Amino acid sequence: MYGLIIGIVLFLSILLILVILVQNPKGGGLASGFSSSNQIMGVKRTADFIEKATWGFASAIVALSIIATMFINRNKETGIQTKIQNIENAIPADQMPTYPTNIPGEE
Repeated sequence: MYGLIIGIVLFLSILLILVILVQNPKGGGLASGFSSSNQIMGVKRTADFIEKATWGFASAIVALSIIATMFINRNKETGIQTKIQNIENAIPADQMPTYPTNIPGEE
């Protein structure tokens, strides 16, 4: 389920990038290309639609990111088992290498 949600987030992110690139920072963008007033949506409605799409995609990405955290596998037994296996596989103290503790010439 986590992978599906992350896939949807990536898809929405790409759509959000495309919608942002269509906008013009000075208020033109896609809406400025429709100069005739008898278009289906009109200039004002196109700009409103693009702005609402931007906020909708951004809100959906935030919401899905929060929801995705609920599906992260947090099986605590797996972590404990790994630590126990590391302890069981550790080298016994009598097989540990020994290092000289005195410095030559300072005896």
